[in-house]
Amino acid sequence: MVTMPNRLTVGLDGSPESTAAARWAAREAELRGATLDLVHAEEWLEYPPLPVATTEERRHWAETVLRDTAEEARRAHPSLKVDTRRVDGLPSLALTHAAEDSDMLVLGSRALGSIAGFLVGSTGSATIAETERPVVLVRAIGRAGTAPDGEGDRGPVVVGVDIHQPCDKLLAFAFEEASFRHCPLVIVHGWSPPPILSYAPALDPGIHQEMARGITSALDEMVRPWREKYPAAQVDSRATIGQSAIQILDAASAAALVVVGRRIRRSAFGTHIGPIAHAVMHHAVSPVAVIAHD
Repeated sequence: MVTMPNRLTVGLDGSPESTAAARWAAREAELRGATLDLVHAEEWLEYPPLPVATTEERRHWAETVLRDTAEEARRAHPSLKVDTRRVDGLPSLALTHAAEDSDMLVLGSRALGSIAGFLVGSTGSATIAETERPVVLVRAIGRAGTAPDGEGDRGPVVVGVDIHQPCDKLLAFAFEEASFRHCPLVIVHGWSPPPILSYAPALDPGIHQEMARGITSALDEMVRPWREKYPAAQVDSRATIGQSAIQILDAASAAALVVVGRRIRRSAFGTHIGPIAHAVMHHAVSPVAVIAHD
């Protein structure tokens, strides 16, 4: 098993999205036997409920939000250990620092509608780019139209992988999540034939099948050590033709959790979040875990 700090941190700002994130994280912490750490970043509020307020009023409001959310978590999960704290500083850095000793950082995402998808927000995107801890994004409204607290999420864990890149961190997280939840794990690799082969079926009808067999074999080889480590896991690995993000989203339509990776970039330039992770973050209905890896 992967060694974890046994703590889950939630960024809490009093919005319905962060409340949904706290409920989901409370259930997750119970599954892991972990502590739930509720954190309010003082400067985080992109849409502050108290636009004009004294420092004392803002402090009182933040303490009330933390206290009420903690009490709700304790009522729902009596055995759960819950901590609360306020932190100061640049939001993305403050939340990153707060989650340094955590298994994961859990944040809320706002819905933009069924077509437009979801808004991760500038703070959420910046935090994902800053931290190397897993970040889970939770929507305020789940597939059934209710807040996703984890109790009703009985679907599989879905993870998107690239057979051409190291994916051990993604697979470690995904296998462990499926183990905690006692649910199936779906592993997806989307691929497209090179453009030069667009006319290949007319020349050789079997060329796509041959390529597909090779890619499936490579995916099976990537997954094999993890199947051996988790022999009880129910695993469905798929190498499907099509854009990776679309294949992941299709497989994740009924998922309890979707897992995607982002490459760690040491450069100060760029968003640090790849196009596949970006698409899944903004369009998956299920909670999305973003795993940083080299």
